[in-house]
Amino acid sequence: MIVEPKVRGFICTTAHPAGCRENVRRQIEYVKGQPKTPGAKNVLVIGSSTGYGLSSRIAAAYSCGASTVGVMFERPANGKRTASSGWYNTAAFEEFAHADGLYAKTINGDAFSREIKEQAIGLIRRDLGQVDMVVYSLASPRRTVADGTTYSSVLKTTDSDYTNKTIDLNTRKISEVTVTPATQQEIDDTVKVMGGEDWKDWIAALGSAGVLAGGATTVAYSYIGPELTYPMYTNGSIGKAKEHLFATSQEIAREFPGVSAYISVNKGLVTQSSAAIPIVPLYISILYRVMKDMGLHEGCIEQMYRMLHDRLLAKDVPTDERGMIRLDDWEMRKDVQDAVSAAWDKISDENLEQLADVAGYWEDFYQMFGFDIPGVDYSADVNTEVSVPSIGE
Repeated sequence: MIVEPKVRGFICTTAHPAGCRENVRRQIEYVKGQPKTPGAKNVLVIGSSTGYGLSSRIAAAYSCGASTVGVMFERPANGKRTASSGWYNTAAFEEFAHADGLYAKTINGDAFSREIKEQAIGLIRRDLGQVDMVVYSLASPRRTVADGTTYSSVLKTTDSDYTNKTIDLNTRKISEVTVTPATQQEIDDTVKVMGGEDWKDWIAALGSAGVLAGGATTVAYSYIGPELTYPMYTNGSIGKAKEHLFATSQEIAREFPGVSAYISVNKGLVTQSSAAIPIVPLYISILYRVMKDMGLHEGCIEQMYRMLHDRLLAKDVPTDERGMIRLDDWEMRKDVQDAVSAAWDKISDENLEQLADVAGYWEDFYQMFGFDIPGVDYSADVNTEVSVPSIGE
């Protein structure tokens, strides 16, 4: 089957198995080329199949030599429908990890559910005994709880309309967009989905089952961004959820003696989540141009290796005044933000290519789904029926 990208809105409905495999291989090779990071032996990654979660798993396995259990919610191929990129990523990761003598097994299902938590606990107890690190990297737009109620998140402001520039990435035209305020119910629902409740549920379940090692570390991911995105991000509905996530890190540290809980504030990157947020794609396109010109640009794997090696597993974990790990430190440098602000003020359709890296944005977008990766023959027939070795064993 010849697989081509089919883009609808901010997602791609197809994925390329060979491209995803090559993307995973490249991340592994990057980590193999870096100094090792002692300090994690058995790692559970919740949301392990794409983006920061996938890179966290790769970094833990190949920098720390850790055994990893991943939790994902991905679909296999079905007839002419390809598998999701996360499915192909995980199949590739397990293939490489097993070939390199590393333990790697994956559970596929709704991480919010009690059933999947119990499956993970059973697997950890049987194969590893305990985990000493838990990475929480879920980015779901909705959550169904035990009573069957489904909550959906929204990307809105919390007080008044906010109007600013945005970009149509397909036409490469700049226009204005207005983000409207969320209702209190929408804010509450967003916190329910994207806040820290489920993270804490995971830690409680692991602890109660005796599979969370003494002195374990857990980390969840967040984003703050620049002032121009504050109204619809940091101060918006999603920002309320991220504040809840931060508060949860403090609750975990208080309520589970010996467990260290951190929030890692990461750099703005092209992800399936960020692509859906108004204004942010234009900001990221400008940011890419500025940081690449300054030699400061990092992708997911560079960020997650640095997070483990220089931050989370350092002898004294460096944090900001609130106790958060700041992987956005280069993004938020004054010279970077000054350059971004100057470009933002004068950007137009005419100077877009000079001031923003739209091509780089699209490259990252397509590569999330296994396309536009050098060295992959996209004209060749590929087998889309790829299995994840540990699923169904």
